[in-house]
Amino acid sequence: MQFKLASAQVFVPDGLPVEQALARTTHLAVAAHQDDIEIMAMDGVLQCYQRDDRWLTGVTVTDGAGSSRTGLYADYTDEQMQTVRRTEQKKAAVVGEYGAQALLDYPSSGVKDPSNPALVEDLKAIIDVARPRVIYTHNLADKHDTHVGVTLKVIEAIRALPKADRPKRLLGCEVWRDLDWLLDADKVAFNLSAQENLQATLVGLFDSQISGGKRYDLATMGRRRAHATYHASHEGDVTTGTNFAMDLTPLVADPSLHIAWSSSEGVTTAAAIIHPRESNPRLPHRNPNKPTSGNPRRGDRVPDRTTACRFIKFLPAGAASRGAGPACRRQ
Repeated sequence: MQFKLASAQVFVPDGLPVEQALARTTHLAVAAHQDDIEIMAMDGVLQCYQRDDRWLTGVTVTDGAGSSRTGLYADYTDEQMQTVRRTEQKKAAVVGEYGAQALLDYPSSGVKDPSNPALVEDLKAIIDVARPRVIYTHNLADKHDTHVGVTLKVIEAIRALPKADRPKRLLGCEVWRDLDWLLDADKVAFNLSAQENLQATLVGLFDSQISGGKRYDLATMGRRRAHATYHASHEGDVTTGTNFAMDLTPLVADPSLHIAWSSSEGVTTAAAIIHPRESNPRLPHRNPNKPTSGNPRRGDRVPDRTTACRFIKFLPAGAASRGAGPACRRQ
């Protein structure tokens, strides 16, 4: 398979030819960074682990050059960190028994660039060959711009496929924002009670991040345990680990739908505060020269910038809605 970047590759743990390995895919996880699959798409890993009739293919979009580095990795160059991160992701593919692991090697800037179609074309090619039943990716309320950028590219790639070739489900999972704020009717809950040793091992393989000061191993397992307990207030725990996802399937089942930022309504009725990105000039930020009115919708926002991005909902393209802002731009 030919990708847009010469450095991109597909690693197949059991040595099967790439096209054959991709063709057996039933579950596909598309993530921004090395270790995101193991944090957000564990449902797919467990669904396919030690199964001959189900196979997970992982797709890691970025090159790992921007990774934090301290301790053992403090003096590593960007090129050395890319090698380390690539190796860590391959180790996870072996331990997790993935059917294949694609490493597309894009810089984060390329993921967030709405004028760059290369990633969309790469993703479309992978999905077209893999024909997965379900795709796991980042959720649209994630506070990491690169994560949101990946999700928007995934949606665009799926929409470019014939309807019969699209996955039956597209799920936006948790990394840089929990989804417990969604109403229960609006979120997908994954039971991650099985193979907790495997789960912990997979996240722990990314030593460059853990040694670099981010205890993703402890935080990830802790979040799953916390969700299991706090998911329901009036009954005993029914799982020992839970993750949540936002069901994005409507956006690919009906391409006439688009994402609109609304200042009055949330997903169904749940209010999800989406903090503005201070570094993104297209999004609102606090105006230091204008006093706060006390109303979060007025007074402390720059009036000539994009309307405050505070809530998300799905709207038909072009539909009018009270309080609706402009369509979500790629981050």
